[in-house]
Amino acid sequence: MLRGFAPPAQPWLAGHRGTDLSASPGAEVRAAGTGTVGYAGPLADRGVVTVLHPGGLRTTYLPVQPSVRRGQAVAVGEVIGTLQDAPGHCPATCLHWGLLRDRAYLDPLLLLGHGQVRLLPVWPAPPP
Repeated sequence: MLRGFAPPAQPWLAGHRGTDLSASPGAEVRAAGTGTVGYAGPLADRGVVTVLHPGGLRTTYLPVQPSVRRGQAVAVGEVIGTLQDAPGHCPATCLHWGLLRDRAYLDPLLLLGHGQVRLLPVWPAPPP
């Protein structure tokens, strides 16, 4: 991993809303889970694939030359494209992998049983 998930304190602030994984240009990119392709195409001069998963999650992959199309069903581990050599985001070629639930960014490493888990304190119930 080149760079981990570092969400901003507020949605409009700078942060790193995904995980950067080291890979070589042309490497196969695979779906993290079963779902339906929500987007596959160019965005801001690089290829992007978004997969919509059951339960309201969606994963994003960039820069990727898609081999899938919008509306296509994909299985976990299925090839969805190849990594593009698109400089700018990482000092070396990398896959930026993101995870969202609705508009909230989550650590994609949670899908692999890793990542930071943030628990809120449980407050005692107020007296009746």
